[in-house]
Amino acid sequence: MERGPGTRGIMAVVTVLGLFGASYRCDAQASTAPTISWTIHDTTRAQPPAVDPGPSVPAARPPSDAIILFDGRDGSEWRSQNGQPLRWKIESGYLESVGGTGGISTVRGFGDAQLHIEWAAPTPATGVGQARGNSGVFFMGQYEVQVLDSYRNPTYPDGQAAAIYGQYPPLVNASRPPGEWQTYDIIFRRPRFNERGELLEPARITVLHNGVLVQDGAALTGPTSHRRRPPYAMHAERLPIGLQDHDSPVRFRNVWVRDLER
Repeated sequence: MERGPGTRGIMAVVTVLGLFGASYRCDAQASTAPTISWTIHDTTRAQPPAVDPGPSVPAARPPSDAIILFDGRDGSEWRSQNGQPLRWKIESGYLESVGGTGGISTVRGFGDAQLHIEWAAPTPATGVGQARGNSGVFFMGQYEVQVLDSYRNPTYPDGQAAAIYGQYPPLVNASRPPGEWQTYDIIFRRPRFNERGELLEPARITVLHNGVLVQDGAALTGPTSHRRRPPYAMHAERLPIGLQDHDSPVRFRNVWVRDLER
């Protein structure tokens, strides 16, 4: 993501779920959202060290209780964010962003969720920084895990691949080269509000990028945005998951979700 304000390893995942999935609760009193001392998009912030996650592997079969959001053929679980039919390209087993058509969102709404998504940045790579293989995964339309070609492509650390956009850089840069399939396994915990709209618990995100832990239950300051950190505002408990159109033909495949609200 880099636009104006607004929307813009399975065993390891199971382990993470066991660590903080069942024990998640809300306190009776309103709490304060976390703060971050770094200026948003600060280019002096240290770049996460690069690690080699190993080669890309074939797509894994989803677990039996997963909701299949994209199986390589069927786009019926998605629609354009304006409510119109899906306008992205489906071919050769992947879903590809089409510049100028806008982002897409799931037909269903989700709260707490485990999401698996595989993506590939365009090849040959063109552009630098945020202008190279840019997209994003949005939970509830407003909490973004950045998608970006971050293989030997420096940018502001809180905007690189697997960053919680504008808030937290990944612990390490586990990116593969452009054109190779990458995986995100994400556990998202939605924020909790009381009946007066006051924040009880902030949203939390854990991310494994190519099987490497890069976000460890990070507590969000509020919705993610470009060049600002807006505060929380009460919203529905279930909202769609979105993928961003950033004028770059990023490809997606093997997208599934487990509903953790049950």
